[in-house]
Formats: sequence, C-alpha cells, structure tokens
Amino acid sequence: MRRAKLFITAALAPVLLTACGLQPASQYIPDVDAGPALDQFDSLDGAEIVVTSKEFTEQLLLGKMLSLVLASKDATVIDRTNTKGSRNVRESMLRGDSDLVWEYTGTGWINYMGHDSPDDEGKFGGVDVADDKALYEAVAEEDLDKNGIYWSPPAPFNNTYAIAVKKDFADEYGLESMSDITKVPESERNFCLENEFSKRTDGWSAMVDTYDLSKEVPKDQVTIMDAGVVYSQIGVSCEFGEVFDTDGRIVTNDLVTLDDDEGAFPIYNPSLTVRDEIHSQYPQISEIFVEIGNRLDTDTMRDLNNRVDMDGEVPVNVAQDWLTKEGFLAEA
Repeated sequence: MRRAKLFITAALAPVLLTACGLQPASQYIPDVDAGPALDQFDSLDGAEIVVTSKEFTEQLLLGKMLSLVLASKDATVIDRTNTKGSRNVRESMLRGDSDLVWEYTGTGWINYMGHDSPDDEGKFGGVDVADDKALYEAVAEEDLDKNGIYWSPPAPFNNTYAIAVKKDFADEYGLESMSDITKVPESERNFCLENEFSKRTDGWSAMVDTYDLSKEVPKDQVTIMDAGVVYSQIGVSCEFGEVFDTDGRIVTNDLVTLDDDEGAFPIYNPSLTVRDEIHSQYPQISEIFVEIGNRLDTDTMRDLNNRVDMDGEVPVNVAQDWLTKEGFLAEA
C-alpha cells in the first residue's frame, strides 16, 4: 500500500478537536492511499505541489480534497489551505508561491480579470456572466494568456448568490423561480440582504433591474444584516433572503432557493486553477480533479458544507469520508 508523503507548513489556524485529538485545521492531513477510481491516472511520485485554499468552509473542503488525493498518488504536498482572503490566495498563485487552488469562474472574470462593470446590455467585459460555458471559456483563455494560470473544466455546482424562502412559503405561493416573486402580495415582498450584496453591481441592483422590482419592493421592506444572520431570519423578519446557493444552512433551516430564470447573477462554478508550468509537467492533476469535480453538484456541496458548519465535523475528515465513498481514496 502506498503511504502519503506530506510536508506541512507552519500557519496560524483555529485548533479543532478531531478523532485523532487536537489538530490545527489548516495542517492536519491523515495518511491515505489511492482508491480504485484513481488507478487510471499516473503516479505523481517526485512531484512537489503547493496547495492553497481560502478560509471559508467550502474552500477548506475543496482544498483538503486536493491535499488528500495528491498525497495518495505519491506527490509531496505542501499544505497551505486556510489562507485568509481571495486576494492573498490569488497573489500567491501569481507569485508562484502556490501551485493549485479551486477558484470560481465568476470571481476570476469579475474580480481578478477586472471586468467588474456591466455594459448597457448587462454584460461584464462583453461576456454574459450568467452563461456558464461562455464565462468559463473567457476566463480560462484570458488568465492563461495574461498570467500563465490554467483553468480546468469546472465542476457543476454553482456557489452564486441566490434568493431563498421557507419551503412552506414556497409551497403556499407556488414559488419556483425569481420571476414568481410577483405572485406574492406586495406587503409580503420583504427582503433580508447582507451588506456587500446590497451594494454590488452583480448583486441586489442586478436583481432589481433584471426582474423589474424597483417599484415592487419599497426601501422600507429591505433589511440589511450580517450574512450569517440572514439564514435564520428568513420566515421571521423577512420572507425572502439572500444566500449563497451551496451553503449548508439552506438544508438546516428548511429553505429552498428560487431559480434565477432570467440570469441576474453571475455563475460561480469552481475550476481547478493550476500554474501552467505545473499543468504542463503533470497534466494528470487537472484530469483527476475534473473527474472528482463532476461528482460535486450543488446538493452534494450543501450536504458537505452542512456537516462542517452545523454538525461540527472537521473539514479534512468530511473530505476524506466523501472521497472514500466515491472510490477516490482507499478504505482506511
């Protein structure tokens, strides 16, 4: 049985209780072996790969999947997951300090490529950011050309903004899409929004313009609050709330999200982004994670996020459990 080779970088991180005792959340990686689903891919013996991720739950899960799987294929992994802030993660890739990170297509195009202002047709940098294929192709081409960053074909889940309601409220009014908001009496069209969403050009203003809600939702029916509070306040202080579509609290709070049928919000599909030097030398890395990503739909990510955020499980353990069940890692 091949045993994982892993180097751990020193990093400040919260200390969480795991089955193996107290371990730093950003550093602990168990010894793992490759599962049968990885047999088709060449070994990474001799490769030294620096893995990073942002600091929120979904990114920790995705980052730990990188470290676990690469180590199981005999790579030497330097784990720098749990890096604070998108900009720090991005700069580490551009400097060559990190080799891999899961990144979102919308973030890449709007924030990193700088196409952050819509034109008269509502396109960003000439791209319809609600078109997943067009968005991926645009960011993949530009980032590779300008920065030497390769984007793999993305996973199907979409960590974008969404509007959520209680399930019984959706059933009462027959709500399935955001166009259905007009089925609700005007007096009940009240919204809980977090501060950033309320100000972003691809957030509340895009939603209001797309669904012609400027006269339908009076200002006194919009409440701004901390992002984490919104989930518990839907059905309490507001009927509609702005959420992230893969958040585990959607499950816990018995919420449903409305389909963005008119494409107000950008697509945020996750791609594995790889420095082109590493991609050229080890193309099997992106091939492996396309295979893994294809099994990560929105419902799956909600469940995995929920296990961490609401059930208190440790990200690396949740990632290992899911990868083992899917056959990417061998049974312990």
